[in-house]
Amino acid sequence: MQALFQEKLQVLNVGLSSFAESVARAGGTVLQVEWAPPAQGHQTVCRELAQLVNLPAIEAANRKAFDAYLTAQPILRGIGVAGKVLPKMAERMILHGGPPIAWENMCGPMQGAIIGAILYEGWAKDIPGACALASGGEILFEPCHHHAAVGPMAGVISPSMPVWMVVDAAHGNQAFSNFNEGSGRVLRFGANSPDVIDRLKWIGQVLGPTLRAGVETLGGLDLKTLMAQALHMGDEVHNRNVAASSLFLKRLIPALLRTTTPSADIAAVVDFIAGNDHFFLNLSMTACKAMLDAAHGVPGSSMVTAMARNGVEFGIRVSGAGDQWFTTRAPVVDGLFFPGYTTADAAPDLGDSAITETAGVGGFAMAASPAIVKFVGGTPQDAIDNTTAMTHITLGRNGAFTLPSMNFAGSPAGIDVRKVVDTGIQPIINTGIAHRKAGVGQIGAGITRAPLACFTQAVSALASAMRSSQ
Repeated sequence: MQALFQEKLQVLNVGLSSFAESVARAGGTVLQVEWAPPAQGHQTVCRELAQLVNLPAIEAANRKAFDAYLTAQPILRGIGVAGKVLPKMAERMILHGGPPIAWENMCGPMQGAIIGAILYEGWAKDIPGACALASGGEILFEPCHHHAAVGPMAGVISPSMPVWMVVDAAHGNQAFSNFNEGSGRVLRFGANSPDVIDRLKWIGQVLGPTLRAGVETLGGLDLKTLMAQALHMGDEVHNRNVAASSLFLKRLIPALLRTTTPSADIAAVVDFIAGNDHFFLNLSMTACKAMLDAAHGVPGSSMVTAMARNGVEFGIRVSGAGDQWFTTRAPVVDGLFFPGYTTADAAPDLGDSAITETAGVGGFAMAASPAIVKFVGGTPQDAIDNTTAMTHITLGRNGAFTLPSMNFAGSPAGIDVRKVVDTGIQPIINTGIAHRKAGVGQIGAGITRAPLACFTQAVSALASAMRSSQ
């Protein structure tokens, strides 16, 4: 002991930095380890979290859910009409992004998009009539996620719209999404002017049927493999889809040329896709939805199967919690804004596109896409650091989605609500930023994080379910 006290003091301090400061003032060497108690010190949630750690039933459920996600094989099978192919979609129903929300509580872009969908369907002749219809209780509003679907930003899908049809060949479940309209004034940002409606009609009358013929000629398309290729070419298949859109077009053109589609329609469709670097986003989202739905509904699993935002609330769904949403206020993204705009102009986080991060791509695969930081902010090293951080809150890695800059390690995937609450590390999401007013469009892009409150709610719900089952 005497020899020990004669040695130079070297301390590893965990938690309060004031202890480390005292050691340093006394001449000792101290290494400060940043640490905070789980759930921001909320004692009830900490106890509930402790009940879920190293529990054999949960570990087995998570292995089952994660394996289902890993083995999923999303295949693009065709294009259909939403009202005919989406499960349980009613005649007067409009689907939206994010968790459930009533018309009167919707943000500006979502209300604007719904008005546009009403005009597109011909249910009203003008905007005042569409507003009256939307607020009058004659139209049902439900989340895309409740109908095996996803949509970016406002996420609006109405019965007459064409939708991508993706099948998980391994498990048989289907997933759907609307079509990407391109940039500028578009429905997904709440625009509903005549030119927007005309573009939607062209998508329904020309783009959809032309692509249907091409996909049928292809005999389907393996989206998982295409996404993996795109990751090796600098995409992260959320906010950067340049390579994925190009790869899709490369596969599509020979098939289109073998159809009986008029050459003028083929030329218009090819021009439209070639001029839209985000065209593949909706396909990426649908593939991720199919993979995660395969993992959903495993009793006891703490794996997150959806993260989504409606411009008011941020919500998550968890495999072992059925159709329950865990929600809190949606954050406003502080990112890189286009000239003339600031956070004061921004709508809170919006859309279903965080399904990509939930599936281990997007922000979780930023290490594959160093160029994305020019769009969302940061440095290439930040992109690698963000991917690395996500390994601490996930169940494993997806070997199908490898990252060249990380020695071809698989992307971290399978968000575990227990690990999020335990570490305090919030899932990262890179995203576009919509103006708070309908129709202005995208005003920037940035990085945000899923709110911790959603995950603490999920931990409490799982703990309660486990107690009830004992």
